[in-house]
Amino acid sequence: MANRLGVLAVLVLAGMARAQNRSLGSDHIIQDNQRIRPEFFFTGQVQVEGGSAPADPVAMTRVCNGQSHFETWTDAKGDFSFHVGVATQNSSQSDASENSVARQTALGPALTPMSDTLPTVVDVLRNCELQARLAGYRADPVNISISSHFDDGRLGVITLHPISKASTLSVSATTLAAPSGARKAYEKGLDALAKAKWQAAENQFSSAVAAYPKFAGAWYQLGLLRQKNNDEAGALDAWKHAVASDPLFLSPYENLTILTGGHQDWVSSASYSRAWIHLDPDDFPGAYLFNAIANQRLNRLAEAEAAARDGLRIDRFHRVPKLSFVLAMVLMDKHENAEAVQRFRDYLALAPDAKDAATVRQQVALLDATIAAHPK
Repeated sequence: MANRLGVLAVLVLAGMARAQNRSLGSDHIIQDNQRIRPEFFFTGQVQVEGGSAPADPVAMTRVCNGQSHFETWTDAKGDFSFHVGVATQNSSQSDASENSVARQTALGPALTPMSDTLPTVVDVLRNCELQARLAGYRADPVNISISSHFDDGRLGVITLHPISKASTLSVSATTLAAPSGARKAYEKGLDALAKAKWQAAENQFSSAVAAYPKFAGAWYQLGLLRQKNNDEAGALDAWKHAVASDPLFLSPYENLTILTGGHQDWVSSASYSRAWIHLDPDDFPGAYLFNAIANQRLNRLAEAEAAARDGLRIDRFHRVPKLSFVLAMVLMDKHENAEAVQRFRDYLALAPDAKDAATVRQQVALLDATIAAHPK
């Protein structure tokens, strides 16, 4: 059964690219190796409903024509800044990521001063909006399309509104209880994070947990940075410290579930995903997916089936099609082929272009033939 299930749906953490400059909105023409790169700068602030700064970094994501592009994180005060530009081919200091997780913010082909038809930043930002994303909160998107290079890039305040139980669990109580020295180091770490100064951020978070070993939020951020540096053992250790320091802190459970599942430590992945579900059973269908996978691999078919069905129940917008696939695999293990075929078809309807779609269609054909040959 393990061979049939294969490697399933391991989520990739969002990139941690940060804008390195702050400026009012203006179109800067930068000479770089005899090429011209127009850029437009945005600044703004995110606040939680009521006026306070978010206790954790908020991901600022640009969405253009339905395509998402991570831009930056907010700092300790909720401030953010980033720039969008048109890429150059030979820039040694381009907007391309400085590491494997940071994303490229500059878009478009290489430009030369002699080009007759240069795409501009106005073109790049056409039909674009900015979204502030933090688990358990919602915020209205902000239109960032511009009509000229002289538009104002100051976006003002974006307000986060709590929408779920996750909003009360995505901030650790230890952050509020941390002594001033540890809290100051943590805030410096968030500021360094927002400026893409990865090593400085790691140093500050390390100082925070040294001063206050139960600082779950700092342990969590430290784990993210260690994972970005391909130190998975260090990341695992940091996230274990986070949940030990505050068992009600939701964020680390997702990372622990995914990391242990990726290493096929199914017992741990089942345990962490179960804790994730227990803390917030209504908002994360992905937690049910990983729990179903882990239990199926452990041959706990009743638990796997229950997790998949519960995940489908709360996945009202069908954002996790793989739940139908995993349920179908569990039903095949139980020789319940008629419903298994239907669940495979549900999966194909939701994800017709999935990489495994052709294989699933072949499986459906085989099951149909089996059912036809052995009617009840």
